[in-house]
Amino acid sequence: MFQALTTVLLPVFLVAGLGALLASRFPIDQTTIARVTLYLLSPALVLDVILRTPIRAAEAVQLGAAYLLTLGGCLLLGWVLGLGKADSLRRSLSASVGIWNSGNMGLPIALFAFGQAGFERATVLFLASFIGMYAVAPAIYTLGRPGAGARQTLRDLLRLPAVWVTGVALVLRGLHITLPEGITRGVELLAQATLPMVLLSLGLQLGAGGWPPLTRRIWLASAARLVGGPLIALASGAAVGLHGPGLAVLVLSASMPTAVNALLLAREYEADTDTVAGVVLLSTLGSVVTVAAVVTLLPRLG
Repeated sequence: MFQALTTVLLPVFLVAGLGALLASRFPIDQTTIARVTLYLLSPALVLDVILRTPIRAAEAVQLGAAYLLTLGGCLLLGWVLGLGKADSLRRSLSASVGIWNSGNMGLPIALFAFGQAGFERATVLFLASFIGMYAVAPAIYTLGRPGAGARQTLRDLLRLPAVWVTGVALVLRGLHITLPEGITRGVELLAQATLPMVLLSLGLQLGAGGWPPLTRRIWLASAARLVGGPLIALASGAAVGLHGPGLAVLVLSASMPTAVNALLLAREYEADTDTVAGVVLLSTLGSVVTVAAVVTLLPRLG
């Protein structure tokens, strides 16, 4: 399993490292890159996943409910860690603990651990987390801030293409409408570009700003993400009646480090990007040990 983790993590560090090297040598417009990913590549990935993934409706609903409980618990845990601190820091800690990397790390590790059946369940969770991330993160960063009422927060949410693309994709799937092959191939190309771009964004942030200061709050948030996440998922899954492989995949997904997309959203909404970058980096490094431990313990859930 350590070899599998190395196979997954090494490309992540390689791409991010190249981005950091590039940003340390040349001025890079990070905002433009982040917006290309946020407004073009990510929606294409959502559309591609919804139209291609086989989903069993009953278990998908159960997994979705368990994900929402887990998301709420993790967001609350991150918020508690920021009590007494500046508003921007508190919101960033909440997002850092609540938005995890269920895609480029969660999917391949689920495949290694549980085979195709685990991969399909992990894909359902990835889709749920993707929708949840773009629905919840804007609210975390904007709701309650001066000049950002509920109407403005809703407006910010609806301007994210990933949200309404999700609705369109679900309608297409529900009506069994097949898009022309030329369009699906174009969407697939854009979807395949998403992962390297989000990893480059992390590297660019680190390269331009240097190694983020690893404060006590960042260490606590990373521990909350890697240890608190799977524990909350275990309780949430049990609460909705998940068991066996479904529960195991949920716990595995929630043990992943903070998603790089959390950094993209933090930059878009002018949050504390240094804190988010620090938690992304530290939790990704720490996940080499913690994810291996979770995978070792997962068979006991069967």
